[in-house]
Formats: sequence, structure tokens, C-alpha cells
Amino acid sequence: MNALMLGLLLVAVLLVVPRLLGGPTAADRVVAFDLLSACGIAACALAAVFTGRVLYLDVALGVALVAFVGTLAWARAVEEEGRDG
Repeated sequence: MNALMLGLLLVAVLLVVPRLLGGPTAADRVVAFDLLSACGIAACALAAVFTGRVLYLDVALGVALVAFVGTLAWARAVEEEGRDG
């Protein structure tokens, strides 16, 4: 079961990375960044399950907070770019 979860997470990352690197629009890149950060949070949660250490859940919470602020900042930059052009 753990290997299945890890494999699905890897598939999700492999599907998101091309969109992040070569998305047709900046909005696609923002969504891809948000999904990639969700995959990072899931990886931290899986590490907590695999090792039995609760510390990884604290790391997941930190990653979620930083990713949220990053997504907001990037979305704001995309919005400002749309107004200028």
C-alpha cells in the first residue's frame, strides 16, 4: 500500500513538472506550482507515515504555509502582468 501511494505521488509529480516548465500561460504555471507544492506536502505526510515520526507533519505544515504565500504572490504578479499588457 505504501509503495502504491509513493508511486501515485511520483506519477503526479511527473505529470505536473512539464506544465510548470512549459505551460502555455502564466496562469497554468501558477496552478502547476500549487499542485507541485501539494505533492510536496503529500510527500511529507507519507514520510510521517513511513517513519512513524510526527515531525514530518510539522514540516508539511511549514511547506503548506510557504506554498500558500508563494502562490498568492505569483498569482498577484500574473494579475499585474495582465493589466499592463
